[in-house]
Amino acid sequence: MNRGQIRLLTILFLTIAGIFIVDQNIKTIFVEGFRYYTECIDLILVYNKGVAFSMFAFLDEWLKYIQLVMVGGILGYIIYLKKVCYAFPAGLLLGGAISNVYDRFIHGGVVDMVYWHCGFDFAVFNFADVMIDLAVVWFLVLHFKPHFCKS
Repeated sequence: MNRGQIRLLTILFLTIAGIFIVDQNIKTIFVEGFRYYTECIDLILVYNKGVAFSMFAFLDEWLKYIQLVMVGGILGYIIYLKKVCYAFPAGLLLGGAISNVYDRFIHGGVVDMVYWHCGFDFAVFNFADVMIDLAVVWFLVLHFKPHFCKS
């Protein structure tokens, strides 16, 4: 294994671990009873049985296994690419995804807590969801601006 591969794996796995730990600690606060209400944003506890906007909830128990296969595929692809510039956004995406899948095994659904309702009702989401969205935007930037990715 060369220095580039070691660097990629180090960045990738430290980012995954960091996002997982932060997200699970935030979720624990809400599972243990914390709630906060404002005019625009409520911090509440919701168990989402589906994915974004509760889609695919009908897949029930199968959903977590499908997501595990997808996580494994993305992890394998990032390692196959051997491009260090993808390590951090992939870590954000995989850390959030693994944390949400973990919720499905432990709580029976993803622990969501941020409910935006100012001007319009939006989905209830969590820190992992924000990290996944950030990673997707980062991947799009790397795709459309390849000069940002030197390795």
